[in-house]
Amino acid sequence: MTILTQARRATPCAAACALALFSAGARASDGSVTLYGVLDAGVTYVSNAGGARLVEFDDGVSYANRWGVKGVEDLGGGWQAVFRLESGFRLGNGRSANGGAEFGRNAYVGLQNDWGTLAFGNQFDMTQEFVYLYNVSAWASGYAIDQGDFDRMNGDHLPNAIKFVSKPFGGFRFGGVYSFSNTPGSFHAGSAWSVGGQYQRGPLSMGAAYTQLNTPSGSAAFDPYAMIGARTFFGQPTVSVDATTGAVTDLYAGTPFPVDRQGALALGASYAIGNVTLMGAYTHTQIKASGATQIMQVGEGGANWQIAPALSLAGGYQYTHFDAHHWNQLSAGAHYLLSKRTDLYVSGDWLKASQGIDAVIGYSFAPSRTTTQADVRVGMRHSF
Repeated sequence: MTILTQARRATPCAAACALALFSAGARASDGSVTLYGVLDAGVTYVSNAGGARLVEFDDGVSYANRWGVKGVEDLGGGWQAVFRLESGFRLGNGRSANGGAEFGRNAYVGLQNDWGTLAFGNQFDMTQEFVYLYNVSAWASGYAIDQGDFDRMNGDHLPNAIKFVSKPFGGFRFGGVYSFSNTPGSFHAGSAWSVGGQYQRGPLSMGAAYTQLNTPSGSAAFDPYAMIGARTFFGQPTVSVDATTGAVTDLYAGTPFPVDRQGALALGASYAIGNVTLMGAYTHTQIKASGATQIMQVGEGGANWQIAPALSLAGGYQYTHFDAHHWNQLSAGAHYLLSKRTDLYVSGDWLKASQGIDAVIGYSFAPSRTTTQADVRVGMRHSF
């Protein structure tokens, strides 16, 4: 009765979801439906964002805010039907994230058996599936994704996708995904594909993936100045500067920079020694635009130390090279668990870029007006 009452007061979509949950729970003898989510919020200080210091409320940093519904139904003969609907949102204002899509994080239905899972819908690529967790810098602070997320190590999605991920065989998993362009007259433009694998045995874990986007657009579109703070990209200016005031205008904030192809190779590994886990990753991203090709390389390493069951420390170093420019970044974080579901944390990052770059940490803030940027954050995360 409680679910039905709340459904009447909600939006039509929320009401439908609540009624679906109620109905599914009533006939869960041959399957299950689970409601889950993550809430993250806190306060962040930034040394220089657009030329000034910044203190702001920010959310979805340690983990992206989300709520979702997932389910499984036993079909017999070793087969199961599965589905997931997952929505991202901003806790600060209650608005939808992921471009405003109702279920922009995950939305798929599929079948699984002892070989693996075949699913259809909006889904993560293989870089997220097999490699991105080796980026200790990012999950130490939440902000420190690789420069501009050119290598897709932030955990990104592919729409209109068919995806297969195998079950573990001798510690090895593999998979692939193809994203349709859904563009009349052009099967290639706007499409994407991704393949990868991972091996885990004892304290050792290794993963590799390659993801390619053809004429990336939408959430994958390029805004070079906002992403990496570069004032030129493929030899073209990305900003205009007012000669009198020094104000900087991003030329591609509204209209993305046209990119023909983006191909990202990612390799990563981790090894646990007692309470310390060492990890590292390397990415090689090839970008084709304006009849030319440029390559971004990122190397990173760090460790997580589980000091006590409730307390952990993580830190890492990240080096990036692109178009004769260099970025050096240090990140660190401490997490204290009040319970299995509630976490208090503090984190920080420091970035130094070469001349000609307005430093910007992880595509997270307005670029600095200098070659350095730093942040400190205090936050809380709760999961259900």
